[in-house]
Amino acid sequence: MKRLSTLVAVLALVAAACGGETVDTTAVPQAQSTTSPTVAPATTTTEAPDDGFPVTVSAANGDVILEERPVSIVSISPTATEMIFAIGAGDQVVAVDAYSYYPPETPVTDLSGWQPNIEAIASYEPDLVVTSGDPDGLIEALTTLGVPVLLVPAAATFDDVYTQIEQLGAATGNVGSAAELVAQMQSEIAEIVAGLPDFATAPTYYHELSPDLYSATSLTFIGTVYSTLGLINIADEADLDGFGYPQLSAEWILDQDPDFIFLADAKCCGASPESVSERPGWDGLSAVINGRVVVLDDDIASRWGPRIVEYLRSVAAVVGALETSDS
Repeated sequence: MKRLSTLVAVLALVAAACGGETVDTTAVPQAQSTTSPTVAPATTTTEAPDDGFPVTVSAANGDVILEERPVSIVSISPTATEMIFAIGAGDQVVAVDAYSYYPPETPVTDLSGWQPNIEAIASYEPDLVVTSGDPDGLIEALTTLGVPVLLVPAAATFDDVYTQIEQLGAATGNVGSAAELVAQMQSEIAEIVAGLPDFATAPTYYHELSPDLYSATSLTFIGTVYSTLGLINIADEADLDGFGYPQLSAEWILDQDPDFIFLADAKCCGASPESVSERPGWDGLSAVINGRVVVLDDDIASRWGPRIVEYLRSVAAVVGALETSDS
């Protein structure tokens, strides 16, 4: 997939230029599929002593057996890191990759999720490694060393997110808190959606990944977030091969004239409402004229962890304001 390789390269360059403010690029190759990633049911246990271990977690890379509760976890996935800390397992983490800088207390290292160094990972003597991808045969190499690896690939749906949180809860011995987090997310999302006005015509939007006009369609997880709010994605019809991350033309965007422009390239590339309005012809777009060019957090937009609720709420706030301003 030449275009997929191009997008990955673009995102990698963005990451290098921004000194760590980046997307979870290990997840990008997973997102090329138009179907949900294989995310198995969270857990089955054959023998369960009082602490819940040993436990077998059915993950995307098959059954992962953990004989004891892990206390030296290495996460090389920013999204998984956020999930692990959100379920209360942060004190079990000894190292995370260079882009796992949220929450602030994460033990950030120079480990890479793109080009993992097996020796560097093994030096932390992990009893569990969590990753969003399998570059350079990472999983097989660590398994050969006797290190359990849990694969949590890019989500395509909210159900995938909930399942991964439950898997990490089972793997870390935090089943109850994982279930509570899932229930809280489901409740908050339902409340957000219920609070939206009923539009006679659904608003349209353009989600910008980079200033060279790469976008994300409704087939991607971030596209699903917008669809949950009832928005129409102008990138969908332009994605003729179902790639999921098409590069749009300026002419297409100008012709579609979206109601909203959401910038997911502010941290990485300095995109802003002002810079958008200075693009040739863009000062005539409805979103620019009406002040509906919205800067949102690059990191949250590129990950599928618990903070996606925060992202959803931010988008819902500006979308709801559309009804108020038009009434």
